[in-house]
Amino acid sequence: MADEIVFCRGGGCTAKLGAGVLSRVLSCLPKGARDDNLLVGYDSRDDAAVYQVSEDLAIVQTLDFFPPMLDDPYLFGQIAAANALSDVYAMGGEVKTALNIVCFPEKMDLNMLGEIMRGGSEKVLEAGAVLVGGHSIADDSVKYGLSVMGTIHPDKVYANNRGQAGDVLILTKKLGVGIICTANRVGEASKEAMEEAIQSMTTLNKYAAEICTKYDVHACTDVTGFGFLGHLHEMLDGRLSARIRARQVPVLQEAFQHAEEFLLTAAGQRNRNHTEPFVRFQHISFAMEEVLFDPQTSGGLLIAVEPVQAEALEAELQKAGLPARIVGELTNRTDPEILVV
Repeated sequence: MADEIVFCRGGGCTAKLGAGVLSRVLSCLPKGARDDNLLVGYDSRDDAAVYQVSEDLAIVQTLDFFPPMLDDPYLFGQIAAANALSDVYAMGGEVKTALNIVCFPEKMDLNMLGEIMRGGSEKVLEAGAVLVGGHSIADDSVKYGLSVMGTIHPDKVYANNRGQAGDVLILTKKLGVGIICTANRVGEASKEAMEEAIQSMTTLNKYAAEICTKYDVHACTDVTGFGFLGHLHEMLDGRLSARIRARQVPVLQEAFQHAEEFLLTAAGQRNRNHTEPFVRFQHISFAMEEVLFDPQTSGGLLIAVEPVQAEALEAELQKAGLPARIVGELTNRTDPEILVV
């Protein structure tokens, strides 16, 4: 019956498979013959693929979808769309078209589906793109997202693993939305904290990406389901190390309180299990550790930029209203791979 279907059981990027499980599956896939036009594929663990079609044009292709992380279907649609669009921005691309991906129970109120798709379509329009169709299936739970196509010049691609020793790391959004959403589901998050989390999750990374085009960005990724430390680990690619200054990391402040109360996600613990062997914490609180492992839905960009340009980029991002902060730097490979001080 319709009233037996729960709209929100906890979703967003917390619903994704853990990095350890996913890497084992991907390692078993046949690779086929090398295609020189494939500039970025899944072997770099980027969220989008980049395929060159001419001397000055490449296509960026991605998709992302997940179950709701809050009860408002319109806001869920906005967040899911912003999250899917982010993968193109993380590559430095410009979004052109999007397709809806919908799983929905036929017995549920179709007005909810309409609100989800309205929220998603508004974000596609904000991105300056065109919603061109989609695909739906009847399912026993709600899931929504987008398949997105963008374009970029082949020489201007931001892969996540091309950082250089000495690069400065900038994070453009606050961490902690996974913990806040978890607390909200059990009625513990304040209205103000949830509003701040929603504002963060519905903000397109378009604006940060456009600013980045003025600077020498060597690598970029968006921080989503694997958490800040998980995506940073992928960025280092076994070649580099990183030093993170915890006090400079932007965080939704109420997330610390809920982390201390153990209002955590299972995905956050999977992130810890997978990434903690590569990390050393020096005098860091348990709550801060959890924030750094916390899976983010529609999280910010983590940018590796030429060091002499870092302060100017940080200032311009902040002038645009983003809570961007310099959070650390890349170094030559050392042990530990990631040092958080």
